[in-house]
Amino acid sequence: MTSKVLSLRMDSELFARLHDHAAKRGLTVQDYVLRTLVRDDFDQRFQAAVEETERFYGRT
Repeated sequence: MTSKVLSLRMDSELFARLHDHAAKRGLTVQDYVLRTLVRDDFDQRFQAAVEETERFYGRT
């Protein structure tokens, strides 16, 4: 898998909060943001799969 660069501009207060959240988990800000995005993407795909299954089988 190739990697791409995404550059974000944010205020220093938001960056500080991200840094604090990342530090509590022993992560860099980059790793924290990537994990958050991956988790959100998974949650959305999982929810879509659940909804599709419910449409196919009906709610139980």
